[in-house]
Amino acid sequence: MVESKTAVKTKCEYQSGFGNSFETEALKGALPRGQNSPQKVPYGLYAEQLSGSAFTVARHENQRSWLYRIRPSVLHSPFKLIDNALFKGKPISHQPVSPEQWRWDPMPFPSPSQPTDFISGLVTIASNGGNGNWRGCAAHIYAINASMKERFFYNADGEMLFVPEDGSLLLKTELGSLEITAGEIAVIPRGIRFQVILLTERARGYVCENFGLPLRLPNLGVIGSNGLASARDFLSPCAAYEELEGDFQLITKFDNNLWSAAINHSPLNVVAWHGNYTPYKYDLSKFQVVNTVSFDHSDPSIFTVLSSPSEVPGIANLDFVIFPPRWSVADNTFRPPYYHRNVMSEFMGLIRGTYDAKQEGFVPGGASLHNCLSAHGPDAQTFAAASSAELKPAYLSNTLAFMFESSLIFQPTEFALSTNLLQKNYLDCWQGLQNNFDKNTP
Repeated sequence: MVESKTAVKTKCEYQSGFGNSFETEALKGALPRGQNSPQKVPYGLYAEQLSGSAFTVARHENQRSWLYRIRPSVLHSPFKLIDNALFKGKPISHQPVSPEQWRWDPMPFPSPSQPTDFISGLVTIASNGGNGNWRGCAAHIYAINASMKERFFYNADGEMLFVPEDGSLLLKTELGSLEITAGEIAVIPRGIRFQVILLTERARGYVCENFGLPLRLPNLGVIGSNGLASARDFLSPCAAYEELEGDFQLITKFDNNLWSAAINHSPLNVVAWHGNYTPYKYDLSKFQVVNTVSFDHSDPSIFTVLSSPSEVPGIANLDFVIFPPRWSVADNTFRPPYYHRNVMSEFMGLIRGTYDAKQEGFVPGGASLHNCLSAHGPDAQTFAAASSAELKPAYLSNTLAFMFESSLIFQPTEFALSTNLLQKNYLDCWQGLQNNFDKNTP
């Protein structure tokens, strides 16, 4: 039960830039000057450092923020293990992973008679690696119809990349709030406490839980200084705090389990902060596409928005890749994505419209999984249509798809392989591909 409430929002809503060291305060003078942890912090606040990297990493990779809060984060009751339900993390099955291609229908929305918030509505489809060794990721889908009112959450296992497909969310974090809707993304770093509040009657989307090194902008190489996602288009929140007392639950995902602790106040009580360890959002419509303008395809890596590197240079732990609206102009070319076998494993989702490699079966809210070297590509209908189409410039307007691409093999969860959402006939989409070979016709 909530007993008192003081909520403050600064005039500033967002700060622009990726990886910047920001300064923001909801009360003038709340940020100490000259040192991070003075003997007495202004307004009687507590100084607390939140470190997102080891202290000894290279300076340009060090991530930390200093928080000046009403009460320190250590103030809570003992944690107790609670049921994970369908929210998993690192692979837990010892069954062999099949090289088969998989595809799922969208997750249904919960019934209005069953209020379901973000923690209850998060379902894991596949995962790889492990949260304990800073390697791998997990792909989840959420379908919710209720806000987190008296529950707060933080993830000690990985950062969380939100990809909304339906509806809008308010992500209330310790460092301020982010509003996101379909066509935008948001990232909440590991350890940051937050709530997911519905701004619409219901919402659905995808979440990638990254166990590896934090997501960052990919190197542009020969592309040069402009192209793909621009750092200036990423937005981090300004300081905002709430002074709230009552009966709350602090839930954490720690070592692949969910734990809950009673807490008598809102942990979103940071009055001021400075640093570069912060949540952020990005509007995917601002992505500057680099594309084929002559013949043949560039590799899909040109659509990378964010990347988590692995210990092997050039091989990503996780890439977040989008296929947004764009011009298709290549001449004498089979324009849809080509048939392909890739050493990387691809979990794919659709935010809106259609995907140019599939005529049917892959719809917004659905998902597909093509693991390492599992063949995939256009269905029979798409191949037939694209092979005979008149090639003139065309704008692909009604589309926005994405991939969570990893160098590790995804293992589908038990739920993903047993649910009725799994399309048992997915392979049928390629069975109509005919033998067109004629040795007498070049």
